[in-house]
Amino acid sequence: MQRIEEKELTHVLSKNAKGDEIMKEKIRVIQYGCGKMGKYFLRYLYEKGAEIVGAIDANPKLEGKDVGEVAELGFNINIPISSNAEKVFSECDADVCVIATRSLVPEVYDAFELAAEHGVNAISTCEEAFYPWTTSPALTNRLDRLAKENYCTLAGSGYQDVYWGNLISTLAGSSHKIERIEGVSSYNVEDYGIALAEVHGAGLSLEEFEKEIAQSESLPSFMWNSNEWLCSQFGWSIKSNSQKLVPTTHDKDIKSETLGKTIPAGHATGMSAIVTTVTNQGPVVVSECIGKVYAEGEVDRNDWKLIGEPNTVVNIARPATVELTCATIVNRIPQLLEAPPGYYTTEKMPPAQYRTYPLHFYVK
Repeated sequence: MQRIEEKELTHVLSKNAKGDEIMKEKIRVIQYGCGKMGKYFLRYLYEKGAEIVGAIDANPKLEGKDVGEVAELGFNINIPISSNAEKVFSECDADVCVIATRSLVPEVYDAFELAAEHGVNAISTCEEAFYPWTTSPALTNRLDRLAKENYCTLAGSGYQDVYWGNLISTLAGSSHKIERIEGVSSYNVEDYGIALAEVHGAGLSLEEFEKEIAQSESLPSFMWNSNEWLCSQFGWSIKSNSQKLVPTTHDKDIKSETLGKTIPAGHATGMSAIVTTVTNQGPVVVSECIGKVYAEGEVDRNDWKLIGEPNTVVNIARPATVELTCATIVNRIPQLLEAPPGYYTTEKMPPAQYRTYPLHFYVK
């Protein structure tokens, strides 16, 4: 469903208790990607009052399954999962598409493009899509133009939106001076699916990792995009960006359910990506992202330091990164619908908000 022209607003808006005009109808959503994260998305969307009108996944094992079954709702909602994305978009009059498939913009470009061609707003878990202006400039500008032509909005969001982005900018609001920002975040790629595991080099020998990951000029680490998001938020221009990709290993074999194999001792279980961003205004941002197949006893972490006046340290123990990713994107949907057409990164939006009521209540 395309953006609503001003003259049509009276047909779809009503007023809430405060007298604000709100959408009368539920927000109609296509879920693109129904795997490990998709089951959370589908349930969260349903429980937040969205109307799921289509579901897409390339996995033949999911073909034809009802969304209610995959989301573990306890009942069917008569929306089958299909591998034919074009057919789903053509048959579903959707407002929004949630894309939860791959991690790099070239890998999700076709999904974004399909949504934009149908005038459907889209938001993705794709980590690079969070702030892709310098890492995939040609594709992002192409999507920006296509979205503007079809009057819809495209964006990337997820865990990093809050825990690598707005958390830091909120803390910075209580700082007098910032000289340096340091962050370390760790997550288990097993929780996300094979796409994330592969882009982190999980299962590769150290020689393969060096060739396919560490030396790859086309592989931005996720903190690269996050650092640039923060700089845009603070109005800092970037003097230089550098990254170092290092394999993580374990001294014992580790079984990976996602990869469907055992990772031998000494092979890469994932990677640590350290990105250093130097700004022309002086502050330096150094962030480390650790994504790997966890050994027994390892847990997620999210730690940040703001060094300046005063110094501020925040440690978040055991963040539920998958659930937080999905909830953030679902909560972002009203802001996506109200954002200007084009490719619109979330540092330009208000911070993600908790939604007490059905999502359409927040669209004015």
